[in-house]
Amino acid sequence: MRLTDFTDYSLRVLMYAAVRSDELVTIGEISEALGIARGHLVKIVHALGRAGYLSTTRGRTGGLKLGRPASRITVGDVVRTMEPDFRMVECFDTEGNACVITAACGLRGVLGSALRAYFEVLDKFTLADIAAEQGKLSRLIGLSVNEQPLVRLARK
Repeated sequence: MRLTDFTDYSLRVLMYAAVRSDELVTIGEISEALGIARGHLVKIVHALGRAGYLSTTRGRTGGLKLGRPASRITVGDVVRTMEPDFRMVECFDTEGNACVITAACGLRGVLGSALRAYFEVLDKFTLADIAAEQGKLSRLIGLSVNEQPLVRLARK
């Protein structure tokens, strides 16, 4: 299964916010640190805010931060929220399915089981789990030693 760039970038933004959890961060900072175009990030941050994953503050002194603890955000929930479609094959679309062999085909059941297993795994991991190596992440996003977070993420 392949995730869209939108979902991939959403997870990266959340990881950045988790590493910088003690302060407001800006889209500009995230864009520079992660090498993602600002225009994409505006849409992503808006969607993450609407979903409650981020809390945003507008204005000159505004920014964003996690909308809830990293230990309460599962990777599976983020992927379900940000991905537009999990229709793996035509027969997953009950309204638009025109496949003539659907009634006798076992593929739908197999792929459905695979999709459920995929989410079972993603649901076991939280944002705290995937951002647990804060020291390494901090260095990779360009934070100096003095700027690195002092508090470890609460884990589930």
